[in-house]
Amino acid sequence: MQFGYSEICLAHDPGSRHPESPDRLRAIRKRLQKKHGVEYVEADPCDLDAMATVHEREYLESVREFCADGGGSWDPDTTAVEETWDAAARSAGLACWTAEEALEGATGRETPFSIGRPPGHHAVYDNAMGFCFVNNVAVAAQHALDHDAYDVDRVAIIDWDVHHGNGTQDIFYDRGDVFFVSLHEQGLYPGSGDIDETGAGDGEGTTMNIPMPAGTDDGEYLAAVDGPIAAALTDFDPDLLLISAGFDAHRHDPISRIRLSTEAYALLSDRVRTLAEDTDAALAFILEGGYGLDVLADSVAMVHETFDGREPIEPDDEPDDNAESTLEDVLEAHDLDVELDDHY
Repeated sequence: MQFGYSEICLAHDPGSRHPESPDRLRAIRKRLQKKHGVEYVEADPCDLDAMATVHEREYLESVREFCADGGGSWDPDTTAVEETWDAAARSAGLACWTAEEALEGATGRETPFSIGRPPGHHAVYDNAMGFCFVNNVAVAAQHALDHDAYDVDRVAIIDWDVHHGNGTQDIFYDRGDVFFVSLHEQGLYPGSGDIDETGAGDGEGTTMNIPMPAGTDDGEYLAAVDGPIAAALTDFDPDLLLISAGFDAHRHDPISRIRLSTEAYALLSDRVRTLAEDTDAALAFILEGGYGLDVLADSVAMVHETFDGREPIEPDDEPDDNAESTLEDVLEAHDLDVELDDHY
């Protein structure tokens, strides 16, 4: 894979006790040193105008000024330092780079994956929250839609971070040109992402939330992708598929109760690659969460290995009744005719 990366993203340092630390990127880079075919690319930062296509300009200016004044605690979870604005601009720029690379034909071993930080999927239109200041995947999606050279009419986003991507949902909730899917743990921060949140106005039906019960493991996540997600996105027919790739649904992550294995990320990567091929969509990955350093690094490496030719190993676990009920409710909310038994 091609990995978008910048040392500038390390300068955002919310403190040694904060889970979203620069050590996340250091751990990923160290793990990828052992892999062949890894290429690093540094992209230009996003300017404020580009970010303002999905965020309120006044909000962005206030974040920039907050950082210029030395930063501090924006809220109890979200901390900035003087360098945070530059890191956020670079992280958004790396996300845009992934969209550009994918749309220019980068596939297979050249598939782009941005490992910028701070992450973005909790940043709403006019506020920062949940460690996030600028919604990287939203900026990248809008960047693709706004540039005539890419001929993009529809973008799909699959967010498999264990937390609901409330910011991405907020930004695109009433839009018909972006289909947003969030596969997350039920009841976890930020508490949004119910099944009946399906979009509004022109965006009715283009938001899909799949809140999985605690304890869900690999088979149910794969059934979600193979069942409702694949059916909905096949109907939507995106030109670009962006993955908000968080790795905190891993069973050894310290802040969640979903039970995915490292192998699950190989399987999920293979599934979304197939979905992109079936819909003739360009495909790119953008880092979100993941706070157990070893499992974060191993999981990112597993995505890379999948695109480098490793064949994923299918699980043999039985379906969980609670998770299956959730998927049935999602199918009903989106009026999709899918037999889940075919995907277990």
